Amino acid sequence: MFGGAAASAVIGVNFFIGAGIWGVVSGVLIARVARRRVLGADAAIGVVTTASFALGLALMNRYGQASKSIEAVLFGSVLGVRFTDIVAVAAVALLSLAIIVVWYRRLLFSTFDRDVAQVSGVNVGLVEAVLLALLSLTILVTMRVIGTLLISALLVIPAAASRMTTNSFSRLLWLSPVIGAVTCFVGMNASYHLDTSASATIILLDALVFVVVYAVAGFKNRAKMASLGHL
Repeated sequence: MFGGAAASAVIGVNFFIGAGIWGVVSGVLIARVARRRVLGADAAIGVVTTASFALGLALMNRYGQASKSIEAVLFGSVLGVRFTDIVAVAAVALLSLAIIVVWYRRLLFSTFDRDVAQVSGVNVGLVEAVLLALLSLTILVTMRVIGTLLISALLVIPAAASRMTTNSFSRLLWLSPVIGAVTCFVGMNASYHLDTSASATIILLDALVFVVVYAVAGFKNRAKMASLGHL
C-alpha cells in the first residue's frame, strides 16, 4: 500500500482512500497472477509489492510534499493515531472475525486443497479475493502504528509462533491474534518507558516470543525422539 499512500499524498486524496484502493487492487492482482500458475504466489507477491514500494519511493523523491506526508506510513507513529483509526481497527477486526466464522470451512478447504475445493463447488477465486481484501484492510488500518516496513513481521511472526505450538487450525486462528495483541500492548508500554520506537519494540518482542517458542518446541521434539529411541 506504500505506493498508494505516496500517490494519494501527491494528488491530495485522503490517505485511506488512496492506500485502500491501491491495496485491494494489488491483492486482487496477486491472486490473479498466482491463479494462472505461471508464477507462484510468493513470486507474485514479491513482484507486485516491490514494484509498488519502488513507485512510492520514486514519488517521494520527485515530490517534496509526499515525503513529509508519508514518513509515518513507513515507520509508524503512535502519536499520529486518532480515535477514527481506533474505530477503523475495531471495524476491520469485527468484519474479519465474522467472515472467518461464516466461511471457516471454505477458507480451510481452499487453503489446504484448492483443486478439490473447486471441484466440490467452492468458489476458490472469490474466497482468495475476500481473504486478500481482508489482509489489505488489516494492513491499511494498522499502517499508522506499525508502518509498512514492519507490518509484514507483525502479520507473520505471531502466526509462525502459534503454528509451532499446535496442529489444530481452529486453535491457531485464535492463538495468533492473542499473541499479537499481547505483544502489541506490552511493546507499546515498553516503548514509552524505554523511549524507543513503538513499532520496533513490538516487532522485537514478537521476535523474542518466536525464539522462545522455537527453543521450547525444539526441546520437546528432541525429548520425544529420544523417548521413541529408547522404545
